[in-house]
Amino acid sequence: MTKADQNDLNVILNVEPPKEWVKQHPFAKNVKYLPIERIEYLLTRIFLKWFVEIRSTQIAANSIVVTVRLYYQDVLTKEMLWQDGIGAAPLQTDKGAGAVDFNAIKSDAVMKAAPAAESYAIKDAAEKIGKIFGKDLNRADKIMYDHLAGSVRKADEHAEIFDEQLINETK
Repeated sequence: MTKADQNDLNVILNVEPPKEWVKQHPFAKNVKYLPIERIEYLLTRIFLKWFVEIRSTQIAANSIVVTVRLYYQDVLTKEMLWQDGIGAAPLQTDKGAGAVDFNAIKSDAVMKAAPAAESYAIKDAAEKIGKIFGKDLNRADKIMYDHLAGSVRKADEHAEIFDEQLINETK
């Protein structure tokens, strides 16, 4: 592996995701995100080998909090790398109940909140890998990585990563 190879990979990892993949968060105002299915697709498309280890699950106030370690295989060195992520999702309570009224928690609240918190944690870990995973979606200031490869690259040079036909063939 050369420094140039690593820089080329960094350029790919820091390409903006397609605008049509970016969604507005349903609950948080003015917060953009990539859905978990896009994150999982990109992990598989770029790294081929990846997996998630749940490090902890706990209740904080009225939410389930999940911490994960996202492992992925470096395509250049074949070494397994990792990023940690944290995510939280609220436990649903009966209408009008206080947020920490545990007697009013809906019977399926944990069943819904735990997987959602895990998804948020996986996305949080993946964002640390690069812009392609949504790293800068909600940042005002952004840094371009194109110069790392020694030349300015256009987003369409990496279009095969976002090929909808390939995505649909995997469904």
